[in-house]
Amino acid sequence: MAKMREIPVNDFYAKNGRVREDRRMVHDMYFVQVKTPEESNGPWDSYKILSTIPGDQAFRPWTKADVRWSNSDRRLCR
Repeated sequence: MAKMREIPVNDFYAKNGRVREDRRMVHDMYFVQVKTPEESNGPWDSYKILSTIPGDQAFRPWTKADVRWSNSDRRLCR
């Protein structure tokens, strides 16, 4: 798990992603608008990206108070 936290995630799903200490992957999100038929260039051209929201703003901040550990299996519990 420590190695996963070290490596940034940049793939087809997530840009500027990282795994936090609470094991949640935080990544950039997009604020989009549906294109009109006149704006679209094809069946997969449906959205216009209006802005990019950085992962630290898009996801709830992590605090140790949000997490408790299960003693039986040492996995995070919510």
